[in-house]
Amino acid sequence: MAVYDPDAERIEDFEHSGINEVVNCCVYSRKTGEFVEKIGLDAVSRTLTNKSHFIWLGLYDPSMETVQTVQKAFDIHELALEDAFNENQRAKIENYGNNAIFVVVRTAFLSNNKIHYGTTSMFMGNNYIITIRTGASNSYAPVRAYCHRRPEKMAMGPVFVLHAVLDYVVDSYLPITDSLGEYLREQERNIFSYTFSQDTLKSLYKLKSQLVHMRAVMLPVQDVCNFFINHKKDDLVSTFPNAAKPYFRDVNDHLLRALDAVNGLNEMLSVAMDTYLAVVNMGQNEVVRKLAAWAGILAVPTAVAGIYGMNFDFMPELHYEYAYFVILGAIFTTCAILYRQFKKSGWL
Repeated sequence: MAVYDPDAERIEDFEHSGINEVVNCCVYSRKTGEFVEKIGLDAVSRTLTNKSHFIWLGLYDPSMETVQTVQKAFDIHELALEDAFNENQRAKIENYGNNAIFVVVRTAFLSNNKIHYGTTSMFMGNNYIITIRTGASNSYAPVRAYCHRRPEKMAMGPVFVLHAVLDYVVDSYLPITDSLGEYLREQERNIFSYTFSQDTLKSLYKLKSQLVHMRAVMLPVQDVCNFFINHKKDDLVSTFPNAAKPYFRDVNDHLLRALDAVNGLNEMLSVAMDTYLAVVNMGQNEVVRKLAAWAGILAVPTAVAGIYGMNFDFMPELHYEYAYFVILGAIFTTCAILYRQFKKSGWL
């Protein structure tokens, strides 16, 4: 029996380039679920005739030449291939007949608090499954290693591989929401500042727009899970076992938890934006109150000085010996009273 070493598979992310577009093409036993051998694309047609085996072909950003070779070898519908390489394709599942199922989901990768999206397309038949990664995505080497450690589950056939990949994609959503939640908590010190900053408001808006987009990416995955959970016998490939249903219910539970996290974070962000604007307005109102209070205090000496600045010849108090000091005392007393009242009312 051949031995597969999962550590030998290169783990790449979307920032790396120049990797082999055919990540792996492995054959597994339908009876035991154990790894049999690795093959090349030229041996696919011959292997597909062996009903006791099934193939898992993994591709990463394949060239058009490779895609045409795969399409010919597996007899893939051209419309499914078109959807597989559509950058803005939403998650969906299609049944193209001849026991062929096409599933596409959006993958997400967080870098510098920015979510990058990619696409994972899966073509599943009675004795094959093809996974094609394009754009931002984590390597599926951990998924393959997970499947190799569970040959008894792999005996279910290609559907268990589809479940494992789908579960891995869904599980990658939650760490992103956790990281964005931490980023939002870091922004709280700017939120409770009286100083208005366009950068703070812009960062909150960008975060909210990312969450709205992420929710739109995640929601259609529920339709994929429900298709497998509620399938009828004639809806899927003939080898789909009922024992696989609980695994897709588990994926759906993980998806709901991730959606709850996104919705909760979205609500927190809405509250944070409203709070930030309210705090800024409060700070501005406080400044306006202080300016109004000081303007009221300074209005007293301004009014008195304005009267005496008219240069009247006949003003009785001009001829009193202590009139100048009496007027200054009156001004100071009035200003002190006003200051005390404004301070008491919280305007100063």
